[in-house]
Amino acid sequence: MRFQSPRAGRRALLTAATLVAASLALFGCSAGSTASSSSSTTSGAAPGKSTNTISWALPPATVPNWIWPFSPIADFSVTNSEMQLMMYRTLYWYGDNGKTGVDDALSLAQEPSFSSDGKTITIKLKDYSWSNGEKVTSHDVLFWINMAKAEKANYAGYTPGQFPDNVVSATAPDDSTVVLTTDKAYSQQWFLMNQLSQITPMPEAWDMTSATAKGTCSTAESGCAAVYAYLNAQSKDLPTYATSKLWSVVDGPWMLKSFNSDGHVSFVPNTKYSGPTKAQVKEFNMVPFTTDSAEFNVVRAGSTLDVGYIPTQDIAQAKSATTAPDQAGPNPLSANYRLMPWFLYGFNYFPINFNNPTVGPIFKQLYFRQALQSIVDQQSVITSAAKNYGVQTTGPVPLFPDSSLISATEKNNPYPFSIDNATKYLTDNGWTVVKNGTTTCTKPGTGSGECGAGIASGAALTFSLPYASGSATIDTAMASMKSNAAQVGITLNLKPEPFNSVTSTAVPCSGSTCTWEMGNWGGGWTYAPDYYPTGELLFATGAGSNSGSYSDPALDKLIADTTTQSGDAVLQAYEDYMAKNVPVIYQPNYTYSLTEVANGLQGYDTNNPYGAITPEEWHY
Repeated sequence: MRFQSPRAGRRALLTAATLVAASLALFGCSAGSTASSSSSTTSGAAPGKSTNTISWALPPATVPNWIWPFSPIADFSVTNSEMQLMMYRTLYWYGDNGKTGVDDALSLAQEPSFSSDGKTITIKLKDYSWSNGEKVTSHDVLFWINMAKAEKANYAGYTPGQFPDNVVSATAPDDSTVVLTTDKAYSQQWFLMNQLSQITPMPEAWDMTSATAKGTCSTAESGCAAVYAYLNAQSKDLPTYATSKLWSVVDGPWMLKSFNSDGHVSFVPNTKYSGPTKAQVKEFNMVPFTTDSAEFNVVRAGSTLDVGYIPTQDIAQAKSATTAPDQAGPNPLSANYRLMPWFLYGFNYFPINFNNPTVGPIFKQLYFRQALQSIVDQQSVITSAAKNYGVQTTGPVPLFPDSSLISATEKNNPYPFSIDNATKYLTDNGWTVVKNGTTTCTKPGTGSGECGAGIASGAALTFSLPYASGSATIDTAMASMKSNAAQVGITLNLKPEPFNSVTSTAVPCSGSTCTWEMGNWGGGWTYAPDYYPTGELLFATGAGSNSGSYSDPALDKLIADTTTQSGDAVLQAYEDYMAKNVPVIYQPNYTYSLTEVANGLQGYDTNNPYGAITPEEWHY
């Protein structure tokens, strides 16, 4: 899932006995955060304590804008997911007390059981209810599956050949049982983490084709087109979110009180929530900010926000470079807040558009991507701008937390920062490099030492690069990259834009109108709803979140292998290919948020590594 540029710097489980050993490598390490041991807790004050409410700061220039969990790629973001998950719970909950993996206690179903041949999966639902009094049943699960089958092209979580294509049949023997039959045996680890993870049960109240006409999508795939058209239209009607009869039917601990498209969103407890922890405060409020500086002025005052964040530029002293990204350093707000750095399990990159009719042929040349990657000075940005709150990105498997999944190739970084290397990649392949000028193709053709297919003589390395606004750290990183690029004659025309603007532009496309070139929403990807770090959703040919339309049969084969085979070796083969072939441009993976939690707010003890929040656990 796309996540916004880090709030800190401005800004997808396993069956018990058979998979425990396989899970330990990834899920034994914490990706959560705890408060700094030096944080002051002498004051029990919190801004919302007197009114029993919680105010939560949204990332700068990033606001919720899509309520239906069936999200298109343009609206597939952590901020939208935070809002959705508070009200509509996924079949399985991911992120267990700050660690990666499944949290059985918060899941709507028991962990699945697999038949001896691995092709039949049985799911038993727990006793949950919707806020309208109806039970959450197996038919609500089939409603989602039918919708996913019928409208897969409109869902950002879809990958051709995988869920729901790989489900031959889905039945409901009774109201609490779902039985899936797949086309072949898959890795049970992968199927739980990356396939069943996509399912969000939908209530019968959503099976409508208009405000008054009932639909049939919950019982038949053929009835889903009309239901999709209605729900999609309602999702676009932001002013009606809080008053909608559709969206008021929830199975999570919260429901909407008010929604403003500028980002001011208020939730109240769902008094009929049947999960383990009911909301303990009267109201939860999301508060928008245009910049991290504007947010810092508010959180520094200590009188309005219960949970905010401190921009890294306002950290006077960098923390030790030897500490983990989620470990706290000196906290200048310790009088009122405890610092809980939030690091998401994902990797940071920005896509380039391989289908752009003009510059796509350049992007398809491996040597060019190698050159562009070589001018990204990740460590300098982490040290200076990010104050050591972050790690380098060298491939699709996060370098934090450490695990056996991380290959030697990623640990050794095949493309370290080097202007000399970048220059050589270009000059060896038909380009005349003009430092602080314009590098052009002077040897067109497809032979050795020539520019490559589709690149004309005189073609220039000049590109448009919109990026998410509002973050001083991202501003610094982009300025650094622009300056470094100029040293090899690459011109990057930077344009700061709101997060939602960048994500709505950098989407898969083709043809003459597919004109975007690069797009950096600042935060790359957090693994949700593909919680195991394979690449089917991002890089398989035709995948819903393959923003740059990268296509490589060899990579498709490696990705497919990760879905049917368990263990480290098959995943490392995929990540090594990704690290060396750079289908996207890797950039520093910043700590998502230097979260500041009011000293008087209790129950906020860890951060979810996949970006979800559970304010029902927080109280005074």
